[in-house]
This record gives sequence, structure tokens and C-alpha cells, in this order.
Amino acid sequence: MKEKTDIIKIWIEKGDHDLGTAIITQKHIPKYSDTIAFHCQQAVEKYLKAYFIHLNINIPRTHDLIYLLEIINQKEDIQKDWYNKVLILEDFAVEIRYPDQSIKLSEEEINEAISIAKMVRTGILKKLDLTFGIDGLEN
Repeated sequence: MKEKTDIIKIWIEKGDHDLGTAIITQKHIPKYSDTIAFHCQQAVEKYLKAYFIHLNINIPRTHDLIYLLEIINQKEDIQKDWYNKVLILEDFAVEIRYPDQSIKLSEEEINEAISIAKMVRTGILKKLDLTFGIDGLEN
């Protein structure tokens, strides 16, 4: 059986795949703003779920980032600015992957989505006292 830290790292790495995909897509195909936003939301979801493992909380099957923060907040205080930032990504979950839910985001909005995902990653790694990186992503 894998150790808790190994499982947490797997969740972080999966989040990094989403964040890396968002960054690479922004760099090479910026008009795919819905795909970039989706991967930012997915990265944050995985980073938060990694923290669930640290807190010994069962991971719920949901894409609702605010709900995930609320569950964490029951064990430890979450900064209010995290709620405000994560709320921006809330509408970029799975639903936008379908044609009837298409969105167009400005370059500024995409930069903000990537920035939020990086902020959550950095914050979670700090809370976990972990440092590891991935090409193209700073801790």
C-alpha cells in the first residue's frame, strides 16, 4: 500500500498535468480559452483533493471547488481570498466541455485563471510542507 505522502504527490502531479496543459495551450493555441479555463479548474480541484488526503477526509465526487473549500474549512480556516479566487474558476468545470456551454475568455481572464491555479498549488504545497516542481511550473 502506498504511503499517504505518495498518494498526495500523485494528486499534485495530476493537478500539475492539468496546469501544465493550460500553460502550454495558452502559449501555443490561446484561442482555446475554454480548454485552458477547464484545465485550471481541474488543477485546483486536484490540489484541493490532495489536501483532503492530508487531512484524512474522504474525497467527495464533485467538481464544486467552493464545496471542497467548505469541507476543508471544517478542519482548518481557509483564507477568504481563496474563496473569492476559486469562485472565478467555479464555472469552468466539466459543463463547459460541451458545445452548448461554450465560453470565450479574454487574455486577462485566462492569465487570471492560470494565476489562481498556481496560487492554490503554491498554497497547498506550503501547507503540506512539500517542495517539488515540474518543468514550466514554479512552486
